Amino acid sequence: MAEIKKVTLQNGKTRYRTVVDAGRDEHGKRVQITITKDTKTEVKNERDRIQHQRSAGTLIAPNKITVGEWLDQWLEYKRRDVEETTIRTYQLALVHVRDRIGRIRLQELTEDQVRDCIDDIVSSGRRRGGEAGTRLAVSTAEGVLTRLREALKRAVVRKLIAESPAQAVRVSLADRKADRRERPRVKPWTSAEVKRFIAGIERDRLYAPLLLSLMGLRPAEVVGLRWADIDLKLATLETANTRTMIGNTRVLEKDTKTEAGERVLPLPGPVLDALKKFRAVQARERLAAGEGYTDTGYVVVDQFGRPRNTRHLREHAYRLMRELEMRQVRLYDARHSCLSYLAVNGTPDVVLAAWAGHTNASFTKRKYVTVDVEDMRAAATAWGTFHGGDQKAPV
Repeated sequence: MAEIKKVTLQNGKTRYRTVVDAGRDEHGKRVQITITKDTKTEVKNERDRIQHQRSAGTLIAPNKITVGEWLDQWLEYKRRDVEETTIRTYQLALVHVRDRIGRIRLQELTEDQVRDCIDDIVSSGRRRGGEAGTRLAVSTAEGVLTRLREALKRAVVRKLIAESPAQAVRVSLADRKADRRERPRVKPWTSAEVKRFIAGIERDRLYAPLLLSLMGLRPAEVVGLRWADIDLKLATLETANTRTMIGNTRVLEKDTKTEAGERVLPLPGPVLDALKKFRAVQARERLAAGEGYTDTGYVVVDQFGRPRNTRHLREHAYRLMRELEMRQVRLYDARHSCLSYLAVNGTPDVVLAAWAGHTNASFTKRKYVTVDVEDMRAAATAWGTFHGGDQKAPV
């Protein structure tokens, strides 16, 4: 055990100092903590505290890692568990954090600094899609906060900090209300709107792929679908491949995001018929194009067999919406409409989650199921019957 030494400072003041071994850092380098106090007793007490915490596995050794440096380490750690596209999303979200608090030492970061950072992101975090420096959507800010919480929670596990200063931070109620006023949420289509769209696009070349979106497949699953994944005799399809976009410019082909996403779905009658017709259309296009046709095996291709991506499918759908004079919604929101319809019409939770490609039915219902006024008509009728019966009860 290192001895406690008496030291005299330049100003003539006497203090006591010792060095205690604090183990090794995340790189295997030996860590030593220098303790300097006014009395020997204070030095001894601090040394005993450090040694006790080290023995108990609760010691937080001093380090100079900044928030930005830790975010880099955390992103490298996450690469083991998430897709490349997800890492890119995390990087873009955390740019806001780096700009504001990235230079602060991790161990000096406070809850107030995190809260001020999030408030500033909401009030002036917008970078594109509008005037830079203006309000950022609360949903985007919440995504940033979620990633920061996750990174800081990992820092606690690695014993770089004792507790996460972001754990109790929330987007303010005032900002949430302002966001609802300024940026009203676009509701997914109602069942009536879905039916109108289906009727209006029946003669469109991509009718079958759009029906796949309307039955609840993700856009990346639709464009990643291959004819080999479809059994027209058994009326089933398997979602085992996706083609997603990175930065809306580069296509990344990969398997499904999760194990639950890889699923086999039964094909509804109208979708099966549309796929058979689309298969026949592609056979005629292949003959017409001759050597100019590329047989890639994908379902969603152009007249020369070249595969389409999610951007192509989205822009095609938007054009059809404009032609039909329908309100524009994201093609991904067709998934919400489908799952809402299934839920309201009595589909068991376990089947609903499996259809969506989720492992958790409560997540499916919380994130994807929206009940509109027409869905509640039956409840109004039931209440009307109750009210009427109550009125007639006295004789």
